[in-house]
Amino acid sequence: MAKKLKIKSPSLYNRISNLEDLKNKISLYAWKQLEEKMLLSIVGESGYETIKCMAYAFYDYATENKGIFEAMLWYNKYMIEEGNQVTHNTFDILFKILRKQNLSDETINHFIRTLRVFLEGYVLLVNHQAFGHPLSIQKSFDFSLNILINGVKNMEGK
Repeated sequence: MAKKLKIKSPSLYNRISNLEDLKNKISLYAWKQLEEKMLLSIVGESGYETIKCMAYAFYDYATENKGIFEAMLWYNKYMIEEGNQVTHNTFDILFKILRKQNLSDETINHFIRTLRVFLEGYVLLVNHQAFGHPLSIQKSFDFSLNILINGVKNMEGK
C-alpha cells in the first residue's frame, strides 16, 4: 500500500497500525462524510421532506463513492465507540425529525431500521448493476421512498 501511495512504509505505519485499523479509519471517514452531506441536505427543510432529502443525499454519496460505500457497510462500526457515535448521530437526527410527526418511539425505530435497509440494499443493487429491467432506477427509488414515507405517515398518532 505504501508503494501505491508513493510513501515509505514507516510513514504509513505512523498513521495506521494494521489492516483492521485502516478499515476502521476508512469506515469512520466515510460515515463522517456521509453525515455531513446528509446534514447539509436538510438545511431549510422540515417534516417528511427532510427524510427525503437525507435519503437522496445518502443515495448520491453511496453511488458516487462505490468502493468507500462498500467498505463502510461491511466494517463493523459498532465495535468501537467512535464508529458507534458517528452512525448514532445520523440516526439520532432522523429520530428527532420523526418524533415531531406524532409517531411512537417504537414506530420511529422500526422506520429508521426499515429506511436504512432500503437505502443500503437499494444502493448495493444499483452499484452492482443488479437491476435488469429497463424502468428508470431513479423513478423506482422515488417510488419506493414515497411508499415508505406514506406508510409511516399512516401510523401518525398510533
